[in-house]
Amino acid sequence: MLLVSYDISNNKLRTKFSKFLEKYGHRIQYSLFEIHNSDSYLEKIQSKIENYFGELFEQSDSVYIFELSKTCKKTSYGYAKNEESEFIIF
Repeated sequence: MLLVSYDISNNKLRTKFSKFLEKYGHRIQYSLFEIHNSDSYLEKIQSKIENYFGELFEQSDSVYIFELSKTCKKTSYGYAKNEESEFIIF
């Protein structure tokens, strides 16, 4: 899984960046996306950030990508706890 966190000052660019991330995962906080990844997703995301968004970012903007392994533990509270379980319908 990937966690992508961002702090982008320009409203238009921030909206465009969040819409880009919505193609690959879902928002878990205002500026934090969870992406169940494959290596190809990671390559596509990093390539787009480096080759397109990177040129548009201001000096104060930041993007962090955290690659989490299957052994990482996730604990949730409040509303987030409701999203922990996945439903499978056959």
